[in-house]
This record gives sequence, structure tokens and C-alpha cells, in this order.
Amino acid sequence: MIGMQPTSFWRSLKIQGRIIHALFMRELLTRFGRHNIGFLWMFVEPMMFTIGVTILWTALGASHGSDLPIAVFALTGYSAVLLWRNMPGRTIGAVHPNASLMYHRNVRLIDIFLARVLLEGAGATMSFIVLSIFFISVEWIAPPEDVLKVIGGWLMLTWFAIAAALFLGAVSERSELVDKFWHPASYIFFPLSGAAFLVEALPKQMQDIVMIVPIVHCVEFLRDGYFGSHFHAHYDMVYVAEVNLGMTLLALSQVRDIARKLSR
Repeated sequence: MIGMQPTSFWRSLKIQGRIIHALFMRELLTRFGRHNIGFLWMFVEPMMFTIGVTILWTALGASHGSDLPIAVFALTGYSAVLLWRNMPGRTIGAVHPNASLMYHRNVRLIDIFLARVLLEGAGATMSFIVLSIFFISVEWIAPPEDVLKVIGGWLMLTWFAIAAALFLGAVSERSELVDKFWHPASYIFFPLSGAAFLVEALPKQMQDIVMIVPIVHCVEFLRDGYFGSHFHAHYDMVYVAEVNLGMTLLALSQVRDIARKLSR
């Protein structure tokens, strides 16, 4: 029996992997369809948003407290916004339209959530990579000074967004108010997310406030990887890891609880 456990685990993991892949493709086709450019909208859509912000900020002559290129702020800031704002938006209220899928024995609630957050994450990540290459090739920004920091910051931000999405997706099944409050709350939360400012440009008291927000640490770390020699970045990635781990455990407990109630 003991010798069979690893085999059984990997077999179950492969089954769940196939299920998530199937749900991912279903979400992809349902959302973007097969017409026009099809699945390319997955990353073209966020690219258009980020480029639009870059053009607008450039036209307005915004400086955001530094002499760094506006394209850097748009790329690192608004790409981050697309992760933490859109992922929960896709999981909130996701159970009802997919309830029929849960009649299949191997489909779990977390599979539905993961398929949706992976789609959002893949789109935002592809947009971030393509725009980085484009901005660098046209010399709007310089190549990253530390690619590992850029990757690390993006992964930590993605972890935070997934944990938030799982938690909000689960609790939205307890109350419809989650859906009503999330969208305005995400806009209110935006000024504190670090998308449009450097921490060092803020007064000391304001710095202490915004550093409570884990997203700010991720964005600062990401920007440190791009142009850390041009400013003093403020971040504590151990703090972010602790918050992300706590959120993940809380989110998984909520998903399990809701899944049990749905299976009754």
C-alpha cells in the first residue's frame, strides 16, 4: 500500500492537470471565440490597455515624482494592476455559470477557479513580456538591469493575485455583496497599489502607510529589477511571502468549505 501511494498521487495529479487544461481551453474559447484573432485577444487586450495608458500619460507630461520614462511606469505599474484586479474579477461569481461541470466526478471547485486565474495570468504575463520587448526594441526603456528580480517580482505578484482570487471567488458564494463591492473597491485601492508612484517620492508618513500593502513591495521589487540603479526601491519580500502564504491557506480553506456545501 505504501509503495502505491506515490503512483496514485502522480496519477491523480495528471488527471487534475488534464481537467484544468480542458477547463482552460473552454474558458479561452468561451471568452475569445474562434473569430478574428481569436485567442490572441488573451494578451492583445491587456496590451492595448497598457499602451493606451502610456500614450495618455506621455501626452499629459506626467512625471510621477521622478525623471524615469513614463513607459516604465505604465509597463510595470499597469501590468501589475491587470493581475491583481482582473484575477478576482474572473473568479467572483464563477460557480453559478459552471455549476453543471461539477456533476463530473473529477471536476472540483478549485479547478474552475484555477482555469480562470491561469487564463488571466497567462494573458497579463504575455502582454508584459511582449510589451517589454517592444518598448526595449524602440528604445522607450532600457533592458532590465536584473532579470531575476523582474521575474521574482512578477511571480510574487502573481501568487498574491491567485490567493486573492481564490479567496474572493469562494466567499462570493456566501454573499452577492462581494461582487457588488469588489469593482469599486479595486478602483479605490488602485492609488495605494504603487502603480503610479515610487515609494521614495512620498512623504515618510505616507510611505509607512503604503508599505502595508503587499502589492507595493512587488511593484517596487519589479521596478528595482528594471532600473534599480536610478532610484532607491523600498520592499520586503519576506513580508510579501508571509502575507501570500497566509492568504493562500485562508483561500484554500474557504474553497474547501464552499466545495463541501455545494456537494451536499
